[in-house]
Amino acid sequence: MTAFLKLSRAIDSLNERLGKTVAWAIVVAILVSAINAIIRRVFGVSSNAWLELQWYLFGAVFMLCSPWTLKVNEHIRIDIVSNMLSKRTRNWIDLLGHVFFLFPFVAIMLWLCVPYFQKSYLSGEVSSNAGGLLIWPAKGLILLGFFFLGLQWLSELIKRIAIMRGDLDDETTNHSAEAEAERLLTELGDPNTATGGEPPGDGIR
Repeated sequence: MTAFLKLSRAIDSLNERLGKTVAWAIVVAILVSAINAIIRRVFGVSSNAWLELQWYLFGAVFMLCSPWTLKVNEHIRIDIVSNMLSKRTRNWIDLLGHVFFLFPFVAIMLWLCVPYFQKSYLSGEVSSNAGGLLIWPAKGLILLGFFFLGLQWLSELIKRIAIMRGDLDDETTNHSAEAEAERLLTELGDPNTATGGEPPGDGIR
């Protein structure tokens, strides 16, 4: 199991670095959008390439940050139901969900994306919009996104099995709305937190 956990940590590290790097594409997309708007307003000139570049950047963030999202347990789940279950039950649900739902989905998407990207790349597919960009890099992002998501699936499966065997501590953070509300109420109810560390007084010395 030690070798598998080392592989899991390597995958986690890879996808975390990838996600944190690609997330900066949001900033680039905002700059591209702002520059495009200024040029269009000032000079009356615009290009479909600028618009498509924004789509590609957002697409890159969506596809290549999804493995990182899975790694940090920020994907969508029904917290109100999950919190009613025991840890053991949640672990089994996660395990079965990874095996019978996530894996088939990723496998099918990879099987479909390979010829989808290959055909576009070999034909040098270009956008049908005037002045548009090449299409195959965008389709390549889809393939890469599911490839790295598949790697993260393997890492999550290894960790879940290790947790259930007792070889790894469950460090999953509870991100439920109830837990967040409880944390905020605790902070608001603490006079030291509310006043920067000093308890409120009556102003009389």
